[in-house]
Amino acid sequence: MNEAGIDLSAAKPQRLTQELANGADLLITMGCGDECPFVPGLEREDWPLRDPKGKDIDEVRRIRDEIRARVIELAARL
Repeated sequence: MNEAGIDLSAAKPQRLTQELANGADLLITMGCGDECPFVPGLEREDWPLRDPKGKDIDEVRRIRDEIRARVIELAARL
C-alpha cells in the first residue's frame, strides 16, 4: 500500500461492532458472501475479492488495484 501512497502502518484489523458502524450508511464487505457481518439499518455490498494473505506481490498488487477501481466506481455512483 505504501507504493500507492497509503500508510497502513497504524491500521489494525478489528471486529465490526455496532459502535464502529454508527454513522455509516453503507457497509462494504470483501468476499465473505452470505457469511458477511450484518448490521441492522446498513445497506451492504459485497465485493468478491481474493484474500491477499500468502499471495505473491504481483497478485497482491492486482487485488489492491481492483479495490482502488471499485472505490473509484463507488464514489462516482454515490
